[in-house]
Amino acid sequence: MSNSAFSAKVFAIYLFFAGAVLAIAPNLLLSVLQMPQTSEVWIRVAGLIAFMIGVYAWVAATHDFKPFLIASVYTRVMVFVVFVVFAALGLGHPMIMLFGVADLLGGIWMHYALKADAQSAQPA
Repeated sequence: MSNSAFSAKVFAIYLFFAGAVLAIAPNLLLSVLQMPQTSEVWIRVAGLIAFMIGVYAWVAATHDFKPFLIASVYTRVMVFVVFVVFAALGLGHPMIMLFGVADLLGGIWMHYALKADAQSAQPA
């Protein structure tokens, strides 16, 4: 398994867990993060979407589909930036930035994993 595929599978597992919790019992996670409880359906929709992105990441990793893995670097950095902006503008609880930091760190890991894969693929 390539470095980038391993990174994507770890990300997928994170999304499976976070997505399932948000879809099934969102207030459990919200209370742990000291965020306001909600009865809105949108948090569950977001959880389902996160879970589905995890499926895409797992399949891309299983098939070492580099275009998806490369795109994930950019989108994960964007998640961090947007979540920081949401918190700064008061559109979301500041704890939302934790999810952004997780995405940023994962995106950085993926970037370096892709570079390592490219170097190992070059003939000596």
